[in-house]
Amino acid sequence: MPEFRKDPLSSEWVIFAPERRRRPQDFKVSRETAATESPFIYGNEHMTPPEVYACRLDGSAPNKPGWKVRVVPNRYPALRVEGDLNKDAWGLYDHINGVGAHEVIIETPDASLPLEAQPVGDIVHVLEAFKARVVDLSRDSRLRYIQLFKNHGPLAGASLQHAHSQLIGTPVLPSRIKNKLECCRLYYTQKERNIFEDIIQQEKRTRDRVVYENNSFFVFCPYASRMPFEMAILPKRQSPDFHSCDIHEFSQLADALKASLLRLNYSLDNPCYNLILHTAPLRWSKKNLSNMVSEDFRWHIEILPRLTAHAGFEFGTGSFINPILPEEAAKHMRNVRLP
Repeated sequence: MPEFRKDPLSSEWVIFAPERRRRPQDFKVSRETAATESPFIYGNEHMTPPEVYACRLDGSAPNKPGWKVRVVPNRYPALRVEGDLNKDAWGLYDHINGVGAHEVIIETPDASLPLEAQPVGDIVHVLEAFKARVVDLSRDSRLRYIQLFKNHGPLAGASLQHAHSQLIGTPVLPSRIKNKLECCRLYYTQKERNIFEDIIQQEKRTRDRVVYENNSFFVFCPYASRMPFEMAILPKRQSPDFHSCDIHEFSQLADALKASLLRLNYSLDNPCYNLILHTAPLRWSKKNLSNMVSEDFRWHIEILPRLTAHAGFEFGTGSFINPILPEEAAKHMRNVRLP
């Protein structure tokens, strides 16, 4: 059974998942496996756990071919959905049993098709799957936060080439999310303005770090980018919750995602990257906090290319060394000629 242990020196929760050490990869497929052997293609549905969600436009049966997007539990999960949430202490140490959710979102049945190569309409189906799973898991009173993320390439932690994302729901609020919420709240308290809206307006004035925008979303290289060619996607409408998006916004988000990832792909020769979707926590331990978050926090996406390695300084200090200024990165990305 997985478990959480809290570091008393940093208040960070660490997940221990001993079962994952027995896996070569999530679905027992080697990193060198050919795309045609992917467990995610049509006809290999038996190689995954039964689906918990699927987009099927042809009315096909569950766990059979015919799907556009499919969501299944991770076969070797970091957290398990079964069990009660037990919190206890071992002396001065805090401990929680590893209750949560860990799911895989299979973005396409085509093993050779990366997310950015899909039509905008198909990317919308992926986003709708994200929303459906967040809405469903939000009913689980044990969960406090849901992290959606995508690992692309081996340097980013992906064990399969087939395009997929993941979702992990936790009973604790991750320290980085807590810190973001506190920074947003402090800014709003001091200035009575939303920090995300101020960032968009600041970036629009200078345009030095702007990469792309459409009617609903704004893409830029953050002023203090941690990694070379890092990008952020911000919604222009104030909303703390990703799952509040409607179909029009998903179409616009799919367009912004496609434009961003294509620029990354063609300008840097298909680099490994992590894509992280930050949304508001599901529930709060203190009263009235949710009302404040509706004004001061905004869901957003980070795209982190894995072009440099983290070393002793980064791990020791939490500070990153970035050899590329975001202004240079954004100019390079804007000038990419897409086919």
